[in-house]
Amino acid sequence: MGTIMKNLLLFVFILFCLISCKRKENSVDIESPENQIAIGHIDSVYSNILDESRRLWIHVPESANDSSSYKTKYPVLYLLDGPSHFSSVTGMMEQLSPASGNMIVPEMIIVGIANTNRSLDLTPSHVDIDFISGDSIPYPSGGGNKFLDFIEKELVPHIEKTYPASQYRTFIGHSFGGLSVINALVNRQSLFNNYIAIDPSLWWDNRAFLNVADSVLSENKFDKRALYVGVANTMEAGMNIEKVQNDSVPDSNFTVHIKSILQFVKSIEASNDNGLLFKWKYYQNDDHGSVPLITEYDALRFLFSWYKMDGVNEFFSEKSTLTVQELLGLINSHFAKVSDKFGYLVLPPEQFINSMGYGFMNNDMLDKASSLFDLNIQNYPESSNVYDSRGDCFLAQQDSITALKYFTKAMEVGDNNFSQEKIDMLKENLNIE
Repeated sequence: MGTIMKNLLLFVFILFCLISCKRKENSVDIESPENQIAIGHIDSVYSNILDESRRLWIHVPESANDSSSYKTKYPVLYLLDGPSHFSSVTGMMEQLSPASGNMIVPEMIIVGIANTNRSLDLTPSHVDIDFISGDSIPYPSGGGNKFLDFIEKELVPHIEKTYPASQYRTFIGHSFGGLSVINALVNRQSLFNNYIAIDPSLWWDNRAFLNVADSVLSENKFDKRALYVGVANTMEAGMNIEKVQNDSVPDSNFTVHIKSILQFVKSIEASNDNGLLFKWKYYQNDDHGSVPLITEYDALRFLFSWYKMDGVNEFFSEKSTLTVQELLGLINSHFAKVSDKFGYLVLPPEQFINSMGYGFMNNDMLDKASSLFDLNIQNYPESSNVYDSRGDCFLAQQDSITALKYFTKAMEVGDNNFSQEKIDMLKENLNIE
C-alpha cells in the first residue's frame, strides 16, 4: 500500500471535493417544481367544533423522509398566526438544530395555524367596548376557549396521527396570539410543555383575564411546564419601565399594553414556588411588530437549554485525554437525559454524530471517528449515509478494500451519487472489475 496508496488516497479525496462542488452550467427553469425551494406544505383539517375547515402550514424535518429515521418521532411546535411567522421560525429551527449540524434546539415539526377570524379565535372573552377610548370594538371576540378546544381535541390528534409527531409540544403566539398562549397555560396546562407569549395583549377586557391568570398561576402547580415572555418597547417617547409601572400614570394606548404585561411577569416572579420554569425579557430596541423574531430565538434557546451537549469542541483538542469508551459514555449519558426530558427515547441525531465523526477524522483521531460512525450504523442501519461515512473513515485509515465494501453497502441500502462515484474510482484504481 505505501506511497502508491497514499497518492491514491490523495487523488480520491481531491476528486470527492470536486464531485461535491460541481454545479450544473445549464440555465435554470424557475417555474420547474424541481427548482423550487420548499420548506413545508399546506394541510387542512375540518373542525366540527368550529364548523369549518382550517388551513395548516406544515414543516416536517427533511430527516423524516430518510429511511434512517424509521425510529424517529419529533417534538411539535404549534405556531399561531402561522402564515406570518412560518418562514422565520422554520428557518431559525433548521439553523439551530441538527439539520445544520447544531444542537441548540431539536428538529421539530412546525404547525402554522391560520385563522379565519383572528380576533374571535384568540380572545378569551367577548368585549363590545374599548375600556380606554369608550368606543365600540368593531370586530368579533370571545371564541378563544372554543379555539383551544379545536386545538386540543381535533388539531393535535390529527397531527399525531398524520405525521411522526411526539407528544412533546411547544405553543407560540404574538399579541392576541400571546394572550391565547397565556390562556392555554392557565386553562390547558397539560396540553403543551412549553409556552412562548410574545408581547401578549393582556390588557384585553380591562385586564379581566390578566387578574384570573395571576390568581391561577399563584395558587396552582405547573411542574414540568415552561413559559417565556417577550416584552416589546411600546411606550411613547420619554417613558421607561419604571415610569410606566407608576400607578399615577393613567392608562392610555401607549401605556396599558406594557403595564399589563409587566404586572403579569412580576406576579409570576412573586409566585416562584409554583414549579413553572419562567423567564421574561424586555426588548428595548424592538417594537410590537419587530419583537417576534428575537423573542422566538431567545425563547427556544431558553426552553431547550438542556438539549445542547456541552464541551464538544474540547473533544477535538490535542490535549484531550478522553478515551473512546468515555466519549461514548458521555454521548449516551447526555441523550439519556434528553430522552427523560422528552418522555421518550431519543437517539443521538445521525447528522450530529456524523459531523463529530468527520471532526475526529479530520483531526487524525481515527479511533474515535470509527466509534462514532459505528454508533450511527447501530442506531440507523437503514441509512445509506452511515455506511458511506464509515467507508470514508476506512479510506482515511488507508484500507481501500474495506472502504469499498462499505460504499457498496451504502448503495445496497439506498442509491446515492457520492457512494457510486467512490466505488467507480476505487475499482478503477484498484483494478477491480
